[in-house]
Amino acid sequence: MHFFASSMCVSCLSFLLCKPLLDCSPLISTELHRISQGIIHSWFLNCLSNLCLVSPSGLLFFPGRAGVLEMTHFLHPAFGIFGVLTGLFLFLVPVITFKRILLNKSTEQFSGIPYVMTLLNCLLCAWYGLPFVSPNNILVLVVNGTGAVIEFIYVLMFLIYAPKKEKTKIFGILMIVLTLFATIAFVSVFALHHKKRKVFCGFAASIFSVIMYGSPLSVMRMVIRTKSVEYMPFFLSLCSFLCGTSWFIYGLLGNDPFVASSNGFGSGLGILQLILYATYCGNKGQTKKTADGSSLEVGQDNQEDSK
Repeated sequence: MHFFASSMCVSCLSFLLCKPLLDCSPLISTELHRISQGIIHSWFLNCLSNLCLVSPSGLLFFPGRAGVLEMTHFLHPAFGIFGVLTGLFLFLVPVITFKRILLNKSTEQFSGIPYVMTLLNCLLCAWYGLPFVSPNNILVLVVNGTGAVIEFIYVLMFLIYAPKKEKTKIFGILMIVLTLFATIAFVSVFALHHKKRKVFCGFAASIFSVIMYGSPLSVMRMVIRTKSVEYMPFFLSLCSFLCGTSWFIYGLLGNDPFVASSNGFGSGLGILQLILYATYCGNKGQTKKTADGSSLEVGQDNQEDSK
């Protein structure tokens, strides 16, 4: 119960501190949001309008702003759909890990914290994608709503097969995560409206998206130290880059700075992972094998390898 009490105190204190600012300066928050949207969107459209394309006759031409706007209406959902596909792949990658957990009926050295934090990110992003919070973001709702269901199943399986001490820790973190999400949802529905609701939920979703994308930093540090990509699978890094890039462009085309900023960070980290892979791909070493022959890749605590 102390997890509930502490998390509720933090949430209520944050709300009491933030609410006067939101109430006293609605024009400021709305104007800053409008300006940030306008600057990013105008910059992106101007960049596209200056692109030189090749016509069927082989002549160079510039599409102009009207042509760019027409392309935007097509590219916006296209990048969103591609982002949904790559996002679902990322959510399904841990299936290999949980297949091993089911076979051995033990979580062994795997950590459940990444799955709980990814669950929080999916819940916040799905909430941000709801029509009454952020209109025209149904694809954000679809991919993160599906991801929330998948991650919740992972967490439940982890709670079933984890040792008692680890189970207590993960259950406590899960309660804090659910309480935090419920508090943000409650505040956004009953205390905020229209633009302020979108800004509040957008900031919350962006912060935890950056945290989720930043989770591979420890693996990247290990790659640099060991000069081996044994625990950084190529296809996982590639899909992380493609997913972040797709949603980054989707956010730019949709004039949504919250989607663009967090996924732009993820795209940059994906590029760094691919650079590291290209640098050390010849030093994979001897990959450890599990009882069923699969390699340990996702969500494993590798402290024993950092000696």
